Amino acid sequence: MSNSAKPRIAVIGLGSMGFGMATSLRRAAFEVTGCDVSADAVGRFVTEGGKGAMSPAEAAREADIVVSVVVNAAQTETILFGADGVAETMPKGAVFVSSATMDPDIARRLAKQLEATGRHYLDAPISGGAQRAAQGELTILASGSAAAFAKARPALDAMAAKLYELGDAAGQGAAFKMINQLLAGVHIAAASEAIAFAARQGLDIRKVYEVITASAGNSWMFENRIPHVLDGDYTPRSAVEIFVKDLGIIQDMARNARFPVPVSAAALQMFLMTSAAGMGRDDDASVARTYAQVTGVKLPGQK
Repeated sequence: MSNSAKPRIAVIGLGSMGFGMATSLRRAAFEVTGCDVSADAVGRFVTEGGKGAMSPAEAAREADIVVSVVVNAAQTETILFGADGVAETMPKGAVFVSSATMDPDIARRLAKQLEATGRHYLDAPISGGAQRAAQGELTILASGSAAAFAKARPALDAMAAKLYELGDAAGQGAAFKMINQLLAGVHIAAASEAIAFAARQGLDIRKVYEVITASAGNSWMFENRIPHVLDGDYTPRSAVEIFVKDLGIIQDMARNARFPVPVSAAALQMFLMTSAAGMGRDDDASVARTYAQVTGVKLPGQK
């Protein structure tokens, strides 16, 4: 551990989630080094009082805790073991906290590979969105060894409102996150279908929103995403491509387990259709726009 009173932390990935997590750690008086492929993101973090690094390897060189906030397993593996990876520069005994959503089998493989070098791996996918990340109020679904938890706990406590300790080995956190993503993807697709269908019925969709959010058919995703549709604002808070990826992982897991998941399969097709229509980087509520385009329904903000 560093000579300072608190452990030194590196955050790799300063997107909407990672930036909020890094600033939450800074507010908790940690010394934090940020790294991102975007020099602008790193520069913005430096103006917030953090330190910047040109590569993951540099960021992790003196870090007791390395928090990786990237999109998928492939990026996580590159950060760990790529040409500028952290596995060789992290001090022995340091912990790598992996926040990417991925197949549990891959999480187990990466953990085994890193732990063989004398470092710890904590499987710690996150939920809550950019605003809660910035407030230090994420939900973290974590699994790993007792040593990994002990090493990472100061950072986890600063980033999370709820920390679930879900097992003593990597993969359990990832599996829990995939169940969450199955439900989240299905609920977004269902909410999009419902609001577009309501528009087709000639209903005032703002009144539909008011009624449904006070009724049994409501869901967190309906309440959170449908205002994007009502405002015609598809600025990406969470992009369509995230659910193309995550529902795709669920299909792979289910096929390997010989377990039927027809509802999430149907939701995946709607996200794929939305991506194919050129909206992959837009907000995931854009599934409603796909329904509108297919059926000729007019939603707010459409020409």
